[in-house]
Amino acid sequence: MGQARGWWIGNGRRFEKSKPQRLKPRFLRVLLARLKPCPSRSFFQYLSIAFLVVFAQTVLAQGRIDCSSVDSRVLKRPVRYCVQVPGHYDQKDGQGQLRRFPVLYYLHGLGDDEQSFSRSGGWTLIEDLREHGKIGDFLIAAPDGDNSFYINSADGRVRYSDFFVREFMPYIEKKYRVVPGREGRAITGISMGGYGALRFAFAYPEMFSAVSAQSAALMLTSADDLNAASEARFPVMNALGLVFGNPLDVAHWRANDPFMLAKKNRAVLKSMGIYFNCGQSDDYGFEVGATALDKQLTAEGIPHEYHPYPGRHSFNYFLSHLEEVMEFHSRGFGKAVVSR
Repeated sequence: MGQARGWWIGNGRRFEKSKPQRLKPRFLRVLLARLKPCPSRSFFQYLSIAFLVVFAQTVLAQGRIDCSSVDSRVLKRPVRYCVQVPGHYDQKDGQGQLRRFPVLYYLHGLGDDEQSFSRSGGWTLIEDLREHGKIGDFLIAAPDGDNSFYINSADGRVRYSDFFVREFMPYIEKKYRVVPGREGRAITGISMGGYGALRFAFAYPEMFSAVSAQSAALMLTSADDLNAASEARFPVMNALGLVFGNPLDVAHWRANDPFMLAKKNRAVLKSMGIYFNCGQSDDYGFEVGATALDKQLTAEGIPHEYHPYPGRHSFNYFLSHLEEVMEFHSRGFGKAVVSR
């Protein structure tokens, strides 16, 4: 979900990606040429030049953000996306081969878009984690999910789930050098995106090796209560009604319910990495759903991590625990980096 437009929802401005600064190869060749032995050169001078070489390599290893769009036949429109590419993506291994990297799909919250993570500073924080060796190299792909909850709408007009599984993931994994199969693929999300991440992972456990969610929009409210909220014109029902029907389509709701899907596919989920957290003062009461999911997974013997933390439903909360989320996925990917 989100707070007032202007912070968590966004301020309406488009984020313009700037190209990362890179040192030209010619500069490096000149720099390396100056490393020839010279009797008059002091140790300090050699140390200074060595520092420049290391600095140059660090600049060249900086990641980048690719933002573009994919033409969707399923949705009948272009869908924007952004991909964070690690700095070592274009570097060859010891055998002179380009490598393949795992991919983490990131799903944004209600009212945001594919660039919200960039605007918030999330990408920069991830670059810092890589620079300090706290996480490994993997791609992060963020599509624009609009207000779809990342599922097919009850009326069948917006088939976002079909787009994501049949078009978006294959498109990303063809355009970029991605480790093939389940072990090289994971999914994460916040708020509405947390619901979407859990729903995708629990519905398609054969496709994802791990899933994480922060303050996922897990609602335990009954269909009758939701329909009553709709009649009372609660604002949140405007978004839910477009996806789940108005009045709510109970069968459609249950078919996409992460709780129901976890029970249905519990045997396969035992081999999946599962992590989620939620602020205990969540503005939408999502901590109730998170606690219920923790109890259900525990009862069914499904290994997982659940962390209740102090905090509300805000981007400050999400960023404060982003390091933990990224480290979880980095450990899960392990050595899932292979030569082409």
